[in-house]
Amino acid sequence: MQVGVDTKIGSYGWALQRLADGEKLTRRGWNGKRMFVYLVPGSTFVVNRPPLLGIYPEGTEITYRPHLDMKYADGTCGVWLASQSDQLEDDWEIAN
Repeated sequence: MQVGVDTKIGSYGWALQRLADGEKLTRRGWNGKRMFVYLVPGSTFVVNRPPLLGIYPEGTEITYRPHLDMKYADGTCGVWLASQSDQLEDDWEIAN
């Protein structure tokens, strides 16, 4: 698919750029409605509670790397990892 500036649907590469721009994305091929992925930007914070307190000393500054989360159909959220089929499809679109 040729993706232009005003395109509202695109490839996984197109979707990653939209995520970096702060958009929420979904796929037409997903069965669950109201599901979308979004970019959680990296952050730095000071360790002050479990479970990280059991890994690092209190007061240690750590950096969380950026990652993708998904809002699932049941309303919960969690870390998301794209499958091969997600990466190869060109039915990505901005979630409304």
